[in-house]
Amino acid sequence: MRILVTGASGLLGLNLALEASRQHVVFGTVKEHALRTEAFSVHRVDLLTPGAIERLLEQTQPDWVIHCAALALVDACEANPALASQLNIEVPSQLARHVARGGARLVHISTDAVFDGQRGDYTEEDIPNPLSVYARTKLDGERAVSEADSRAIIARVNLFGWSLGGSRSLAEWFFSNLREKKQVMGFTDVLFCPLLANDLAQVLLKMLEKDLSGLYHAVGGRCLSKYEFGMALAHRFGFDQSLIAPTSVLDGGLKAARSPNLTLRTEKLVRALGEPLPEVFGGLERFYQQYLEGYHEKIQALSA
Repeated sequence: MRILVTGASGLLGLNLALEASRQHVVFGTVKEHALRTEAFSVHRVDLLTPGAIERLLEQTQPDWVIHCAALALVDACEANPALASQLNIEVPSQLARHVARGGARLVHISTDAVFDGQRGDYTEEDIPNPLSVYARTKLDGERAVSEADSRAIIARVNLFGWSLGGSRSLAEWFFSNLREKKQVMGFTDVLFCPLLANDLAQVLLKMLEKDLSGLYHAVGGRCLSKYEFGMALAHRFGFDQSLIAPTSVLDGGLKAARSPNLTLRTEKLVRALGEPLPEVFGGLERFYQQYLEGYHEKIQALSA
C-alpha cells in the first residue's frame, strides 16, 4: 500500500511512518522540522496553504492517509485558538473531503481529551464535553471529518514514546528528569490509558487492513494514574522512585483545564480487530528495550 502520514515529525507520525515503512511505501509530511531518512519519502508542506492538500494527494497518490498533524500542545491552543481551529478543524475537514473524492481511506487522529473526565469509563456512544480549546477543536475536527467522509476512521488516542526532540511524551519527561535525579510531580488523580506509539501505529494499520470505518477508542487495554505510570517507568529504568511526589492535578499549576478521569472503553475496537489491544506495561517494557537498543538516539538523529 501507498500510505501518506501527515505530521511525520511528530511523536505518533514519526513512529508510525517508520513502522509502516517496513511493509509499505510511505510518504510523510513535515512543516518546520526537516527529516533526514531513507525509510520513507519526506514532503515539506504547509497544509494551511491554499491548494497544498490537493497537490500533496496528487503527488503521492495514497491508498491510505493517516492524519496525525495537529496543534496538540494544550497551552499553545489556549494562547492561539484561531490557529488551533485552522489546524485541528479546517485542515482535517479539507483533507477528508479530498481523500473521499479520490477514493483513498482515511484515519483521523483525535484525542481522549474530548471528555471532561468527571466519570471515566467512556464508550464511543458517550457524549463528549471538552474542557480546553485543544479538546474543543479536536472534537469539532472529528465532526468535520465524519461529515466530509463517512468511511473515515476516527481514532481517539493517548500515547507515549520516543520523539524527535526528546520531550514530546510524558514518558520522556519522566525519563529525562529522573535520570538527572530531579524531583517531579506525579498526578494521582489523573487517569489515562496510554499506548506506546509503535503499538498504536500497528493498531491503526490493522484498522485499515480490516477496512473499518467510524469512531473508535484506540487506547491501551489497561488504565492507570500518571503517578503510577511514572513509578512504573522509574522502576523499569532503575531510577529513584522517591523523586516522584504524589500530587493532585489541582496543585500542578497547569494553565488549561485537564480532564481527570480519561479511562476509555475499547470493546468496540477489540471486537472489530478480533484481538486484545496492547497495554501500558508491555509498552513500557518495549520503551525500555528501545532505549537499550539506542532507538531514541536513532529517532533524534533523523532531525535534519
